[in-house]
Amino acid sequence: MIGVVPAGPIRPTKSELAILRVLWEGGPLSVREVHTTLNAVKPTGYTTVLKLMQIMTEKGLVERDDTVRPQLYKAKQKQTHTQKHLLRDFIDRAYGGSVKALVMHALSTRKPSAEDVEELEALLERFKKGDV
Repeated sequence: MIGVVPAGPIRPTKSELAILRVLWEGGPLSVREVHTTLNAVKPTGYTTVLKLMQIMTEKGLVERDDTVRPQLYKAKQKQTHTQKHLLRDFIDRAYGGSVKALVMHALSTRKPSAEDVEELEALLERFKKGDV
């Protein structure tokens, strides 16, 4: 059905995530402003960005302010909310729900810096104390 938002969290596509990143960094923005930012990194057609943002509005990923011209768009969810949802989904699909498997694999792909290790140890301590 057209215009019906699916039940449950929405998983943005790669292109939609690129638009969301622009909106999280600088939103609310017009389609033209989003297009200019995306086009600086990778050539992108204005009508493509416009259509994607219209679809994202229908899906509930962005909100459009029709009271101003040009219309302004902003992300409906905060960046951290979307990232946590995507990460949970990824952990479930790729690692069978195992956070340990994800962390072990991530740490085996690249040696963490001393600062990263300190931050991870501090986070683990907070988990042990129940502060997280």
